[in-house]
Amino acid sequence: MAVVFDRTQGLAEKQFHYCPGCTHGIIHRLVGEVLEELGVLGDAIGVAPVGCSVLAYDYFNCDMHEAAHGRAPAVATGIKRVLPEGVVFTYQGDGDLASIGTAEIIHAAHRGEKITTIFVNNAIYGMTGGQMAPTTLIGQKATTAPYGRDAVDTGMPLRMSEMLATIDGAVFVERTTVHNVAGIRKTKKAIKKAFEVQLAGLGFGIVEILSTCPTNWGITPVESLKWLEENMIPYYPLGNFRTPEEGK
Repeated sequence: MAVVFDRTQGLAEKQFHYCPGCTHGIIHRLVGEVLEELGVLGDAIGVAPVGCSVLAYDYFNCDMHEAAHGRAPAVATGIKRVLPEGVVFTYQGDGDLASIGTAEIIHAAHRGEKITTIFVNNAIYGMTGGQMAPTTLIGQKATTAPYGRDAVDTGMPLRMSEMLATIDGAVFVERTTVHNVAGIRKTKKAIKKAFEVQLAGLGFGIVEILSTCPTNWGITPVESLKWLEENMIPYYPLGNFRTPEEGK
């Protein structure tokens, strides 16, 4: 009998701890599939963040390293420079990358570090209880913004992809989504391209992926998919912001 669907060798046989409706599991699978399809699982080294995906080292079937909050790009830089033939990636959330880790990601991109970053943006702090993140939308409620985010008090949500795309060392920058099948397919394609950029030695690559957090958004998993489409995508437009050709 022909195998139609099978577990990727890029993931370990361990049950995820994520909340129902969380799309981290989908993104994990896409990364695992790409590493397997590129034939680099034996050379891959991932750096896990602090946040909902802090246990990513249990899920990816490759060498993994845990980093302090926000410091994954710095740790990945060290690993890549010591092991330049390694395929090094960071897997980070918006609280980790866009808040405490803003300096690390900007300077890793500025130096053109030959690493790949998977950036999961669900517009809120997930693991710590739903506090407002730099990516939280205007009017969106959080435990630290019970009446909704106010631009006068806290500024506008940070668009990381647009900012990183202005840096010469960032040769591949793309924003995608996993809230529907078409988005999932495009996300896998972008992740594969980001790793190919690293394999070609061209510089820094990042894929920002819009994700859901039904638990901290206070809605059902199905409602969260619609909320992402209607609220996040208008502010965080999908698309490629920088390609290797433009980055040379």
